[in-house]
Amino acid sequence: MKCPHCLTSFHSDLTEQQLYPEGNLYWYVLYEICPDCHKAIIWLRHGRDGERKLVNPKGISRSPVPTEVNPEFAGDYTEACLVLADSPKASAALSRRCLQNVLREKAGVKHSDLSKEIEEIIKSGKLPTHLADALDAVRNIGNFAAHPIKSTSTGEIFEVEPGESEWNLEILEGLFDFYFVAPKRLQEKKDALNKKLGDAGKPLIK
Repeated sequence: MKCPHCLTSFHSDLTEQQLYPEGNLYWYVLYEICPDCHKAIIWLRHGRDGERKLVNPKGISRSPVPTEVNPEFAGDYTEACLVLADSPKASAALSRRCLQNVLREKAGVKHSDLSKEIEEIIKSGKLPTHLADALDAVRNIGNFAAHPIKSTSTGEIFEVEPGESEWNLEILEGLFDFYFVAPKRLQEKKDALNKKLGDAGKPLIK
């Protein structure tokens, strides 16, 4: 499994303990310690075959938001990650709103509904093919055709399709890298090269 604290993969060996009955079913606590970060991972389950719920940490960790990402985008993304385990619907609402804001602020799409904004940036050809295809999948996974209100009311909480919330976060990570991280790293490399060229009396890269 992957540690929800530090994202390190390790072989899971959960310890299970029966707590107390509620109705005809018992509550169980399942726990283990990550061998890398040494933090406790704790789950609760109602019934022998019930679905377990992660209670520590509160949310499943993802890669930290790069420092290059503006706070208004990083805030929505971080909150979407934190509530994912408890409410995929709330997570999807936050990530859809964040996605729309990124497309408007960084891609300069015309303000419309999210589906049309996605279509506009894809048709512009300004995104790498792999990222454009992945972004287009947001509409398909979210089943926007059957539930167009998701596109027109971003930020509102609606039922989500399996995997929709997680996919939105994946796309945001890709867009963060494309719009914030990669340009800054390229500029830093350019600045370093220009310093060397300047020191050598050579023309600088514009």
